[in-house]
Amino acid sequence: MPKITIDNIVISVPEGTTILNAARSVGIDIPSMCYLEGCSNHPTCMVCMVKNNANQKMMPSCATKVTEGMDLVSDDAEVFEARKEAIELLLSDHVGDCEAPCRVACPAYMDIPKMNRFIAAGKFDEALKVVKEEIALPGILGHVCSAPCEKVCRRKDVDQAVSICLLKRIGAEEETNVYLPEKKDASGKKVAVIGSGPAGLSAAYHLILEGHSCAVFEKEDCLGGSLIASINKGELPQDILAHEIEILKQLGVVFHTNQKIEKKELKKLNSEFDAVILAIGNTTEKEDYLGVKLANAGVWINPNTFATYTHGIFATGSAIRLQKMAVKAVAMGKECAWSVNAYLKKGEGKATKREFNSRFGTLRKAELEEYLKESVEGDRVEAKSAKGFTKEEAIEEAKRCLHCDCRKLDNCKLRTCAETYQADRRRFLFGERNNVVKYFNHESIIYEPEKCIKCGLCIEIAGKHKEQTGLTNIGRGFTVKVAVPFKQEIDKALTVAAKECAIACPTGAISFRE
Repeated sequence: MPKITIDNIVISVPEGTTILNAARSVGIDIPSMCYLEGCSNHPTCMVCMVKNNANQKMMPSCATKVTEGMDLVSDDAEVFEARKEAIELLLSDHVGDCEAPCRVACPAYMDIPKMNRFIAAGKFDEALKVVKEEIALPGILGHVCSAPCEKVCRRKDVDQAVSICLLKRIGAEEETNVYLPEKKDASGKKVAVIGSGPAGLSAAYHLILEGHSCAVFEKEDCLGGSLIASINKGELPQDILAHEIEILKQLGVVFHTNQKIEKKELKKLNSEFDAVILAIGNTTEKEDYLGVKLANAGVWINPNTFATYTHGIFATGSAIRLQKMAVKAVAMGKECAWSVNAYLKKGEGKATKREFNSRFGTLRKAELEEYLKESVEGDRVEAKSAKGFTKEEAIEEAKRCLHCDCRKLDNCKLRTCAETYQADRRRFLFGERNNVVKYFNHESIIYEPEKCIKCGLCIEIAGKHKEQTGLTNIGRGFTVKVAVPFKQEIDKALTVAAKECAIACPTGAISFRE
């Protein structure tokens, strides 16, 4: 058996083994998008590059067989840059969004398209579960959210934006049973949250779900903080706030009212609890009774971790700077909770970081029809009641969503590699991009050719299944595209191989309809 060295590890592998599989046999992970066990290895993506120390040349590990005495490197700066460049070249020809614009614009990063799909199917409980992954107070925000997501909704390019805020509200108000998200095992850690406004309630929600005990201290005789003003203005029904707080109580959050925390009490809480979060709203009294360091707008924090100068004390929401949007305060409460969770587990807070997001910009007129293939015609549905949508109205409105998000959001190899190698999607962007096209006339899959990286796996899989038409490469050089030959439709091309092609596709080019 040939003996090779890779990253200073000497191994022996059977004759005919590829470098990729040799590396994987000793736990060295080399990324690849065009490789699939059982298929021909055509190194089209060039992401699996390794370096030969003998001549300092790069080679694709998925298609290169080992030879006796090879000395290879898989993880130095030069290899990293080669892979990064390959990914950036693929991105230059990739026309598709990872995240829908509405989700990117949502301060709480809620998966809006997924919520819409559940509501369109009449699955309101499932829609609420999606919302509560990111948002602690969906019923409240259904009434007082300023809906920045609707301002960037692509449906506006057709007629009017989808009524996302009202859809979020009905998801919270139409649950057949009170939904309590699953909590992690008890950590034995205790957190005190000072303030019961939107940021404080949000922080408490996410911390209790992480398994930490959580107590909220409110100086007034009622809970809600700045949300009380919304009730007084008639924007938020009192029973909605009461319902959201009751859910927090059922999850295990303990509330203490008429508890004004001053410097002495704060010091005591800091010694009794494993962490303290200041969610005290926007007030000029901070310096007088807390003794914490202030910045220009409020309590000073490390912007990456929400930590104050005092060890174990964090701050969020309007305690840092005035938050006019309730959804922003809720989002900050969540991000602070995640940082505190990291602090409790590892001794240091951690910033929230969003994953790589491919974005191709404004929809062109020719592309609107492509996106309408996944939607319905018709203007925005207007709720007939001041309370909001009926179930029937919500279903009708949710169907107007254009589903701008990628269906392979969590398992797209291109996105994963772009995140790992911190790729710059604009590095090789030159000239006009191609138009988005959607082949939608298949019962189980959608084909979006402008997301394709030309790996050829679907062509080979269709051939293995002896599809009468299948898929093929059309064109040459830089203009080559994977398409259905003889101007046939996708449902005729993939009659038995569609599922396997969708699973094998390294991007969202071929994906399941739902």
